[in-house]
Amino acid sequence: MLTQTTSRVLEPSDLDAALAVLDRDPVANAFVTSRVQVAGLDPWRLGGEMWGWYEDGMLTSLCYAGANLVPISAGPRAVRAFADRARRAGRRCSSIVGPAEPTAQLWRLLEPQWGPAREVRAHQPLMITDRMPAGITPDPYVRRVGKDEMETIMPACVAMFTEEVGISPLAGDGGLLYQARVAELVGSGRSFARVDDQGRVVFKAEIGAATPQACQIQGVWVAPEYRGRGLAAPGMAAVLRYALAEFAPVVSLYVNDFNTAARRTYRRVGFHEVGAFMSVLF
Repeated sequence: MLTQTTSRVLEPSDLDAALAVLDRDPVANAFVTSRVQVAGLDPWRLGGEMWGWYEDGMLTSLCYAGANLVPISAGPRAVRAFADRARRAGRRCSSIVGPAEPTAQLWRLLEPQWGPAREVRAHQPLMITDRMPAGITPDPYVRRVGKDEMETIMPACVAMFTEEVGISPLAGDGGLLYQARVAELVGSGRSFARVDDQGRVVFKAEIGAATPQACQIQGVWVAPEYRGRGLAAPGMAAVLRYALAEFAPVVSLYVNDFNTAARRTYRRVGFHEVGAFMSVLF
């Protein structure tokens, strides 16, 4: 029996079918799902194209092609099709990120044309929790960042990004896109911080993506001069309390496998591993 397969750029009319694919793994797909639920599949609103892979006329896999290239529910044949399309389009993304296995396969196919990468993080544990931790009191000083506090939170965001990614988010366009993203998170009530008496951020984190099924914490950072003082776990517990109360019943994050201190903190707050992501940074 012959199986007909094809890939194409999805259109706004494909929204329901795309959401059905995304709903198969609401935790791993939270980032892309949150964007699609707000913007639909219009490339201008979505910030990129959504590619679809069809088998026997059914949409079975997706690939978000924007600032990130993200394979979704992609088996080997879908990954090959997405790699072919990506090669033809040329690299326009700053990273490839997604579940470790399909992302690794996608990178193997793209590396001869797109390589070398600036950095490959092959194993980033995906962790989740659905409850508050026992034995850790949330930091009462961690609060939602106000819309009038961009000048307070922005230096901490830039420091976190530079430390985590290895380059400054202010490069290229002078930070306009990054500042807009930070402003979006602040404006939607998804940025949280502890600020000291001098107005300096000493702990921060954001809920970077949120759907009715799951949300994802990102950008966790403690100011260097405050590290080792036990702020991270209570700070995370405070953000987790906001996340569970206001955003979704399941909270996720992913972390570099070499960051043993962060992984230990997340386990203390009740997160446990359910899978792994991979990131290829350009």
